[in-house]
Order: sequence, then structure tokens, then C-alpha cells
Amino acid sequence: MNIADFRRIALSFPAAEESSHMGQPDFRVDGRIFATLASAKHGYGNLMLTLEQQTTFVEEMPEVFLPIPGGWGRMGMTHIRLAEASEDVLYGALHAAWKLRVEKSAKSGKKKRAPKDSLGTPKRKGKRG
Repeated sequence: MNIADFRRIALSFPAAEESSHMGQPDFRVDGRIFATLASAKHGYGNLMLTLEQQTTFVEEMPEVFLPIPGGWGRMGMTHIRLAEASEDVLYGALHAAWKLRVEKSAKSGKKKRAPKDSLGTPKRKGKRG
């Protein structure tokens, strides 16, 4: 798999949209990030998982998944080695991350966050006038 496959699959889920965080492509549902391509230059996609999901993925396929180093990894953020992943594996991993964000949004009852540009400023809807 490659970056284009990651993007195509991430955007195939209902209400998924591409945005950016700190100048890097990310994928959101209900305004919340479920995956990013922040490590694409190293051949990775990034997934926002629970620690339990991360442990399962890494134990079952250590050649494909690894925790992101440092604090992010300790919160469940996980690299997927795109070149090592099959389409089924990539789809399943992205779906798990997407579903987790959908479920968290439903539980919290919070409204969708306004998208922001790369500087953290809320994006405006419509034309400026």
C-alpha cells in the first residue's frame, strides 16, 4: 500500500474528510482526527487507536504496526508501515480508528468542531466579502 491508498481508504468512510494539522494531512470524522499522514515521508500512516487496540495490532502483526515513539504512542497513536500492509489490513486498521472516533463523538454528545487552518485559526465558511 502507499499514501494514495491510505488517503483513498480513509476518505471512503461515511462523513470522513481530509484536513491538516500542523501542515500535515489528517483525516477526520465529526471534526476529530482518526488518522494522519504526518509520517508519510518515513513510509508510515498514523492511526489513533486505544492502547488495547494498539497492543493487539502490534502483537498480531509487528512487521506492519508499531507504536509511535514517546507520549503519543503511550496514548495509542500507532504507525502502520504502508509498504508492508495489505489492502485488507489497511482498511481494517483505518476502520478501527474511524469507528473509535465515531463512537467517542456519539458518547460525548459534543458538536462537530469547526475546522481550522494549519495555524490553528478556525476556517470560515463561504466567501469573504
